[in-house]
Amino acid sequence: MSPRRTLPRLDESLLTHLPPFSKLDRRQIRTILDQATSRRYDKGVAIFDEGAPAERFFMLLDGYVRVVRVTMTGEQVTVLHIPAGQLLGIARAIGRDRYPATAMTATESIVLSWPTRLWDTFVAEYDGFATQTYKTVGDRLGEVHNRVVEMATQQVEQRVANALLRLINQTGRKVADGIEIDFPITRQDLSELTATTLHTASRLLSAWEKQGLVESKRRRIKVLDPHALVLLSQPKPDL
Repeated sequence: MSPRRTLPRLDESLLTHLPPFSKLDRRQIRTILDQATSRRYDKGVAIFDEGAPAERFFMLLDGYVRVVRVTMTGEQVTVLHIPAGQLLGIARAIGRDRYPATAMTATESIVLSWPTRLWDTFVAEYDGFATQTYKTVGDRLGEVHNRVVEMATQQVEQRVANALLRLINQTGRKVADGIEIDFPITRQDLSELTATTLHTASRLLSAWEKQGLVESKRRRIKVLDPHALVLLSQPKPDL
């Protein structure tokens, strides 16, 4: 089965609530959709690859995406997770002509894409598109900056707690006994997000499970006591 499958003609209502397009009327959204390619991607597929020419930009309609960078030693490291409703592959917004990272589907996903040659037209003609795009860029740069600061100033326990809190804030789904991260995430993913080893991330999650703070099974992580994680994410007072 092909990892990319073209979808039927999409309705304008799919975009009316998404920030880059929320200020547009249905006629404008129809024009945008008529210029888009819509595809369904299986889980674990690269939508675009780091270093490839940035020939298209994308909107994630459904699913979750991992943004992955390759280190000098050839290891893949997860940098960010992107939930549905956001643009990605927007290299043009940061003055790049190649993708700075790889976008891998964390779940089955539905994605719209447009040729990069339309980027300047969207910015010039569609109210709110540029503002929301650059806000997205700013938010992601801010998240990366915060992680750099965390790695420089926080203990591993604080970093892992902060990572889980960010994930439930961005993609959390309320369930009967807590908040579940609404996409498959492994302990390896968590270790990459926090610049620690798989052994350390696993040891912390196992300890927190015994304390009733989290539940981790079948590539799913559920936070049972968010307040306790908030306390763990804070600096320890000097004695």
